Amino acid sequence: MTFLPMILIFVVFYFLLIAPARKKQKKHSEMLESLKNGDRVITNGGIHGTVVGVTDHVIQVRIAEKVKIDVSRHAVAGLQASPEE
Repeated sequence: MTFLPMILIFVVFYFLLIAPARKKQKKHSEMLESLKNGDRVITNGGIHGTVVGVTDHVIQVRIAEKVKIDVSRHAVAGLQASPEE
């Protein structure tokens, strides 16, 4: 009976913190796996660019005309939202 409050606290933490974080991590991993040429991405450093090359661990991103950089696949924070017209 004395462990019941501890178990309830753990269950609450699981549903409020752990489960949503795992879901977000899974969604991010799926996004990284589905990157392809032409996708517009944002890196963790805030660099916006277009994917022009994809390998297992490195993604080549064009950030300006004739300027390409190699970025670790895990350094991609997300996809850029399409501009609304």
